[in-house]
Amino acid sequence: MCGILGFTGNKKIVGDLIYGLLTLQHRGQDSAGIVTFDRMFHIKKGKGLVTEVFNQKHYNRLLGSVGIGHVRYTTHGTNTLENAQPITTNYPYGLAMVHNGNITNFKEMNRALYEDYHVLPTSTNDLEILLYTFAAELRQKDLKHLKVQDIFDAVKVTQQKIEGAYAVITIIANHGLLAFMDPNGIRPLVLGKKEDKSGVTYGFASENITFDHLGYKVVRDLKPGEIVFIDENQQVHSSFGYRQKQHFCVFEYMYFAREDSIFYGQNVAGKRVRLGQSIAKQIRQAGLQPDVVIDVPTSGYFAASGLAEALGIPHHRGLVKSNYIGRSFIAPKQSERENIVHRKLNPIKKAIRNKKVVVVDDSIVRGTTSKRIVEILKGAGAKEVYFVSAAPPVKHPCVYGIDMSIKTELIANRLTLEEIKNYIGADALFYFNLNELDGIFDKVSVCDACFTGNYPTPNIDKILVDIEADRKS
Repeated sequence: MCGILGFTGNKKIVGDLIYGLLTLQHRGQDSAGIVTFDRMFHIKKGKGLVTEVFNQKHYNRLLGSVGIGHVRYTTHGTNTLENAQPITTNYPYGLAMVHNGNITNFKEMNRALYEDYHVLPTSTNDLEILLYTFAAELRQKDLKHLKVQDIFDAVKVTQQKIEGAYAVITIIANHGLLAFMDPNGIRPLVLGKKEDKSGVTYGFASENITFDHLGYKVVRDLKPGEIVFIDENQQVHSSFGYRQKQHFCVFEYMYFAREDSIFYGQNVAGKRVRLGQSIAKQIRQAGLQPDVVIDVPTSGYFAASGLAEALGIPHHRGLVKSNYIGRSFIAPKQSERENIVHRKLNPIKKAIRNKKVVVVDDSIVRGTTSKRIVEILKGAGAKEVYFVSAAPPVKHPCVYGIDMSIKTELIANRLTLEEIKNYIGADALFYFNLNELDGIFDKVSVCDACFTGNYPTPNIDKILVDIEADRKS
C-alpha cells in the first residue's frame, strides 16, 4: 500500500506534486519520489518522509508541466533506495511509472520478462514488472505514430497478464499522462481537475483529499479495469481494458485512508461511525456497563464516537498520540512496531483512572499494539478495560499490499477469542461481526479476503507458500 499522484497541465507542476505527496504521507513513510518531464525526465527520490527528501532546490530542478509522485510503504521488496518509486525507462519508449498495490504473480512475470524479452529487473520492486510488461506491449505498436487505442490495447494485455492489486500512473514521453486500474479495482485512484488562468490541469491521486488541499475539483473515482489517458492537449480519453467484479479493499475504509476521504461516494468517517454503532449491541448483550469510551488515535476515533453514541455514554480522548512518530502498523519489523506503540501513546490519567473503559481500535492484526494499549490503560488506573476491534477478526494474509502476509503473524488465525482476550490482558474483547459487513458496505463491493479467505485473484495458495518461504529465508 502506497500513495500515488500525477498531474498534467500548462504550468510547472512540481509544487502540486510535493504538496500533494504531503497529503498522502499517511500512506507510506519509507521513501518518496517525483519524476517530471520536460524534454527529458527529471527525477528525485530518497528514503524517508516527503519533508526529508525534498527541499527548495528541487522546486527549481524538477522542470515540466507533467509529473508523477509516490510515497512508499514497503510490502514487496526491501526498503532500499533502488526500490523507491518512480521508475523510468527509455526503451522502447520514454516511460515513468508509479503504482500502489501488490503484484501476486511477481515470480512468474519476472521469469517471463527475462525469457521472452530479455529484460532483467534491477530491483525487487514489483513496479518493474508492470513497467516492463507495459513497455513490451507498447514496443509492438508503431511508436512513430502512436495512437490512443494503441495505448489502451497495450494496457489491456498488461492487465490480462499481471495479477494482483494495482493502481498505476505513467508518463508517456511527448504523449501524455496515463492511469489504469487492476481488473478488480482493489486499490483506489481518483481523477481531479483544476481550471485557472494557466488553463486546465488534470490530476490523479490515491485519495480525494489531495485535490481538496490543492483546490482541484474531484471528477470521479476510476473503476475496475478502467484506463484513462490525458493527451498533451489536455483531452481526456477513457476506456475499459480487462475488467472483472469490483473488490475494493475494505481496509481503506477501516484503517488506511484518511478519515475525510471519500471512495465511490462513501465517506470513510461515516463508515467507521457505523462500524462502531453496530458493536454496541454486543456490549449490551454481555451485560457490561462501561463508564467511558476512548479511541486509539487516530483511526479508532470515528468508530469510538459511533459506539459511544449508541451506548449513550461519554466519548473522551484517553490516549494522546505523538504526531512525530510514524504509524506502527506500517513499520516493517515487529521490534519497530513495539517501540513505536511504546513511544507514541500516552494516557490522560484523569479520563481513565477508576473507570470501566471501552477502548476502540480500527483492528487487531498481530496483537502487539492491543496488548501494549491495555497495559498503558491499566497502568493509568483503569478499573476494567474492554477492548473493541472495529474490524472482524483478521484470519487470512493480505497479498494485495497490506503488510500481513504470514498466517502465523495473525493472532486471530491461531488463537480463539478467549485466548486473544487473555493475551492482550483485556477484561472483555469484542470484534465487529463479519455477518454485518455487507450491511455497512452496501453500495460498494469490497475485498474481505483478510477476514474470509475469499481472494478475488487466482493461484493464492501457491502465492502464500512463496511469501511465507521468502519471509523465513
